Amino acid sequence: MKKVTWKIQYDSTPLIHRHCKKCGKKTRFKSSDQFRINAQRQYLDIWLIYKCTKCNTTWNATIFSRISPQALTSEQLNQFQENDQALAKNYAFDFDLLRKNGAEYELPAFSIVGDDIGTGESAEVKLISEYILPIKVSTLLRKKLHLSQKSFRELVENGRIKDASGQNLLKSKLNGETTIIFLPWG
Repeated sequence: MKKVTWKIQYDSTPLIHRHCKKCGKKTRFKSSDQFRINAQRQYLDIWLIYKCTKCNTTWNATIFSRISPQALTSEQLNQFQENDQALAKNYAFDFDLLRKNGAEYELPAFSIVGDDIGTGESAEVKLISEYILPIKVSTLLRKKLHLSQKSFRELVENGRIKDASGQNLLKSKLNGETTIIFLPWG
């Protein structure tokens, strides 16, 4: 059985839809990959700064509110202070955090990179995403394999495509990594 790894690569961070005070309407906001830290006596507030794509007005997504500085390691605090790009990207892809901030989000454009598999061969594919996406595994697989929803459903129902852990491929969402088994169908 051929073993393949498919990795999801993102073109950008998710865009946020919210009302822009300056534009006077709902617009898109993009992560600036920068943090704002405010110290109030013994507590810290930490935000990820977003900017309107039309006028650059800022909106701050709350990461921590009234947190004790001792609750963070010195490394974490340093990452916030130095606007660590990887950390900013992690928070920009935190869809639960965005929901808690009342933001509507738009999934970023992405591609699935990895060797193609033939319809006549058995394969074990490890599907990896650096971030947890609120998207079904079936959507990702259909995109990579260029299959219609009907064709994909038939392959799953006939046992030609299945999740190695036994999850329902038509309903499960990608939580970082999953392994898919492909049996010949061509």
